[in-house]
Amino acid sequence: MMDPVRELKTRAELLHKQLASNDAKALLRLRALPELGRADEAALAAAAPGIRRKHCLAVVARECGFSSWESARLALAGEPGAPELGTLLYGRDGGVLHHWFATYEEARAHVDALPEASPGYLLAYKHHFFVADRAFVASLGLDPDDPDWQAIGWDWARPADLAARSRLYAKRLASMRGRA
Repeated sequence: MMDPVRELKTRAELLHKQLASNDAKALLRLRALPELGRADEAALAAAAPGIRRKHCLAVVARECGFSSWESARLALAGEPGAPELGTLLYGRDGGVLHHWFATYEEARAHVDALPEASPGYLLAYKHHFFVADRAFVASLGLDPDDPDWQAIGWDWARPADLAARSRLYAKRLASMRGRA
């Protein structure tokens, strides 16, 4: 099983090598950094020689919806109290409606009120929560019947098993490989 933190480190390493070879697509990815968000192509090319691995780690973390590398590392490693959970569970699903909530307690109450025959998956988007169904989970490239869902209690935000959530993060990253 792939380690999701190692996966992002590898992606950062590849980005760093691509930048060293002046890869045009890699240069555009630097716009994920706040200081280069509005830079034109010439400014990106000028900034590239000063880009270090830490900057590449920040880029890949931001591409996964985390505000920083440290936030990504904590969440992906399954550390308790990770400050955010990123946007990896946000799919471009073509208009499927989900139940969105500003607080965890509201989302949890909604899940608890669902019929047992059609349970929901309590997922997170940055600091917000939404409840999705099996089809949405499958659209993310994840198996809705994966035993790790049961291990986390179908609750991404406050999982019963942090290691199981970390494995699901790894599976989500693997499903995204090659789509960037």
